[in-house]
Amino acid sequence: MFELLGEGMLGLFARSLWETVVMVGISGAVGSLIGIPLGVYLHLTGAGGVLPKPGVHHGLGVVVNSVRSTPFIILLVAVIPFTRWITGSSIGTAAAVVPLTLAAAPFVARLVESALREVEHGLVEAAQAMGASTSQIVFKVLLPEASPGIVAAVTITLVSLTGYSAMAGAIGGGGLGDLGIRFGYQRFLPDVMLAVVVVLIVFVQLVQSAGDRLVRSLSHK
Repeated sequence: MFELLGEGMLGLFARSLWETVVMVGISGAVGSLIGIPLGVYLHLTGAGGVLPKPGVHHGLGVVVNSVRSTPFIILLVAVIPFTRWITGSSIGTAAAVVPLTLAAAPFVARLVESALREVEHGLVEAAQAMGASTSQIVFKVLLPEASPGIVAAVTITLVSLTGYSAMAGAIGGGGLGDLGIRFGYQRFLPDVMLAVVVVLIVFVQLVQSAGDRLVRSLSHK
């Protein structure tokens, strides 16, 4: 690897790392914007929820579980027509964001639903007894009480997306995964592959540490 630095390998690493940050950041943010409301709705319509709707809950749950159970590499290929329609291309960083977001949203939804289940039901009952509306229960009881769990859910999702983004490199998605495949595997440069793995490990550790710190700060409030 070090012999190649003069030929721009360091620049390739910097660009690839930035592409990974962009892929994980955008897909994590959009996936959370979709997944958190979806998780809240799953909780509200489930058994014991404020708005129990067994049929809706079951149907939505089947869709969420179907996407979650699909291996990412298969999802990546299956949504290529949709990706091309959204971004105009099936390769590159922007194109990789589409399947990453589709993978993130149901993942976040289920984790958020689980976090909301941990909220003491007595708090919800007390709010209902005081005449609180559904939106007030959601925004003043459920979300504040479950905020540490929701942050932990988003953190886990970002870590998972980091691995998925490396997988996206297999079909030209860019990022560190693409760099590792093109140079570490196809050009038989094990030093590059090792460096990619080390950078990914450090990146994941930073994301996890930041998420854990935020969870602790919310838990102490």
